[in-house]
Amino acid sequence: MAGLGETPRGDRLRIAFLGLRNAGKSTLVNLFAGQKISIVSDVAGTTTDPVSKAMEILPLGPCVVVDTAGLDDEGELGRMRVAKTLEVLDTADIAVWVEAGASDEATPHFKKVAGKCAAKRIPLVVHRRGDSVEGLKEKISVMDPGERQRPLLESLAGPGSRVVCVCPIDESAPKGRLILPQVQTIRECIDAGATCTVCDPSTLPAALAQTGGEGTLVVTDSQAFAKVRNAIAGTGARLTSFSILFARRKGDLAAYREGLAAIGRLKDGDRVLVAEGCTHKRQCNDIGTVKIPAALRKTTGRSLVFDFASGGSFSPEAGGARYALVVQCGGCMLTRRETLARIAACRAARIPVVNYGMLLAAAAGMDAVNEDGTVES
Repeated sequence: MAGLGETPRGDRLRIAFLGLRNAGKSTLVNLFAGQKISIVSDVAGTTTDPVSKAMEILPLGPCVVVDTAGLDDEGELGRMRVAKTLEVLDTADIAVWVEAGASDEATPHFKKVAGKCAAKRIPLVVHRRGDSVEGLKEKISVMDPGERQRPLLESLAGPGSRVVCVCPIDESAPKGRLILPQVQTIRECIDAGATCTVCDPSTLPAALAQTGGEGTLVVTDSQAFAKVRNAIAGTGARLTSFSILFARRKGDLAAYREGLAAIGRLKDGDRVLVAEGCTHKRQCNDIGTVKIPAALRKTTGRSLVFDFASGGSFSPEAGGARYALVVQCGGCMLTRRETLARIAACRAARIPVVNYGMLLAAAAGMDAVNEDGTVES
């Protein structure tokens, strides 16, 4: 099946190409990728929106290249295009300034990009028209993109460890397969030298009887926390969820723990934004639009107003709404830099943010989420 061997988009290095109109960004992107990704013409402003493509490029490995509109675009539409281009820096791991002439670096456009890259600690390389494309790849290949993702099971499982992954097969489970967080966790168990058992909540007691409960790490779908907590009571097993593991890997567990504490301060009429990093077909009992709101209402006893966001666009203050809380998904389809940018935007707006899994743990009666991501019941 196509795509089974591909690196998930959220784990790919993201390289953004920026510059003025007609600087040669699209031409360079096509040469860099070795295929036609962007339309090339002599007409200024041919690229109007960011164009991205997941690639395997040697010696870089799996990455996403992003072509952008010129930062000197004009008019009302031009300003909107420029804003979209600058948004790319919220998610870029490396930025390439494509320079048509030596004077480009003296422009306010370059200075703005350089300033944003410095503030976000994004490596910035200047590529002049006519420079070697292979030389650019070599430069990028030795750069340190900074925000590295930690292993999902870091400090939780290693050689000889026992891990039980609880994967409910319900109306929201995809037919004939597991979801990405479950697959990635199972793979990391294998890579870590741990023994991994996979089961449904109903067969968890039998799985623990086989593995032995004491010291076993149980990783559950967050929606099954209540059932799983009851099943492991008194066994000595440790408990976490796929969503919380991804919160450690992609985001900031300390920020999410602060957000968890803010749930008790919600009042009737407060607005809550539920944000997902991907778009998918909604099920009848969808976690984002159904289960998260139900869990918050149950936990707080408050009448709350919910808004929903999905995909790459994110703003905690979109449409002028003032949110009392943002609930962020695990972020399996987001890069670490993207997830941290969302947390930073919430902090800048002084809006607490919490992770799906941590919220559902609280709703299931878990007392606390530890620094290593395990939960206390």
